[in-house]
Amino acid sequence: MGGAFLAAAVLARLGARIGLPTIPLFILAGILLGPNTPGFVLVDDPHELEMLSALGLVLLLFYLGLEFHLDDLKTGGRKMAIAGGSYLALNVGAGLAFGFALGWGTSEALVLAGVLGISSSAIVTKVLVDLGRIGNPETKPILGIIVVEDIFLALYLAALQPVISGADSMGAAALDAGKAFGFLLLLAALARWGIGVIGKLVATRDNELLVISFLGIAVFVAGVSEWFGVADAIGAFMVGLMLGSTSSGDRIRELVHPLRDAFGAIFFFAFGLSIDPGDLPTVLVPVLIAVVVTLAMNVLAGLVAARLYGFGPGPAANIASALLARGEFALILATMAAGAGLDDRLAPFIAGYVLILAVLGPLAAGNSHWLARVLPDRGGPAAQPQEHPQAQPQKGTPPRD
Repeated sequence: MGGAFLAAAVLARLGARIGLPTIPLFILAGILLGPNTPGFVLVDDPHELEMLSALGLVLLLFYLGLEFHLDDLKTGGRKMAIAGGSYLALNVGAGLAFGFALGWGTSEALVLAGVLGISSSAIVTKVLVDLGRIGNPETKPILGIIVVEDIFLALYLAALQPVISGADSMGAAALDAGKAFGFLLLLAALARWGIGVIGKLVATRDNELLVISFLGIAVFVAGVSEWFGVADAIGAFMVGLMLGSTSSGDRIRELVHPLRDAFGAIFFFAFGLSIDPGDLPTVLVPVLIAVVVTLAMNVLAGLVAARLYGFGPGPAANIASALLARGEFALILATMAAGAGLDDRLAPFIAGYVLILAVLGPLAAGNSHWLARVLPDRGGPAAQPQEHPQAQPQKGTPPRD
C-alpha cells in the first residue's frame, strides 16, 4: 500500500511539471507496477487493494454530495432530470446500437449499452476538483446528470443481471429493481426531511469526533446501499448531500479533503492494476470506433444541457468534456460479463475503451476551450469556459488568500 501511494505521488509530481492531470498518471502507475506488465510487480493481486479502492470511490462521491446543495436539487430538479435523461438517451442508445452493430450477441449489446452510456463519477468528481470548477454554473447540470446516471445505474444493474445470466424469472428482476428504488426513496426522504436530526447526530466541536462520525455514516450507508442493489457511490453521495446541508457542513468539507485525495489516488491506482495492455490490440478498431461515438454523443448531450440552462459554447464544452471519462462502472460490467460466460472479447474491449477515455477525459476537460471555439454560440450567458474562478478577482477587489 505504501508503494502504491509513493508510485502515484512520484508520477503525479512528474506529470505536474509538464501540465498533465493526475488521474491518468495514477492509472499508469497501476498498469506499470501491476501483474499484467513486464518488470517489477508491486501488487500481484489487484484484489489486495479492493477495500481501499472502494473507500476511495465512496469518499470521492461523498465529497461530490457535500458540494451539491439541496436547494439546487429543489429548484432545478426538472431541468436536471431532462438533462440527465437526454444524456442517457443519447449515450445508452448509441451504446446499444453499437453493440448490435458489432454482432457479438444480444446480451453483449446490453452490456455495451451500459459501458458506453455511463460516465465515471469518480473521474468526473476529480476533474471538477482539479480544474477548480466546483463553483461554476455549468457544474450544477454536470452533477445533476451524474445523479440521474446513478439512479439509472441501480435499476439497470437489477434488470441486467437476470438477462446476461440467462435467468427466466422477470419477477425476481422486478423485485430487485423495486427494492433498489425503495431504498433510493428512503434516502431522498431523509435528505428532504431528516436534515435537522442528522445535523444534531454529527454536531460536535471536536474535529476528531466529527471525522469519525461522517466517515462512519458515509461508509455504512454506502455498504447498506450496495446490499439493497443501489451503487455504493450513490449511497455515499446522498450522505454527502445530507451532511453538507447541516451546520457542520463547512467543517466536513474541509476535513474530508486529505482523505478524499489519498484514497482517491488508490482508487485510480487499483483501476490501473486491472488493465492488461497485452489484450488491447485484438479489439483496437472497435475500441477506437466506440471512443469516436462517445465523443460525438457527449458533444450533443453537452449542447442539449447548455440549451436547457441557457449557457453558451464555453459551458457546453465543459459539460461535454467533463462527462467524457468512463471508469469504475464499466469495469463492474466487465466482471459481470466474464462471470456470465459472455464473449471473451468484451473484457479487453472494455479495458481499452476505459483506459483511453480515462486518459482523454481529463485532458479534454482541461482544454475544453478548443472545443468551445467550434460549438455554435446561441448567445447564452457564460459563453466562455470558467476555470479557477477564485483566482480571478474583480477589478478593485484584493485577491483572497
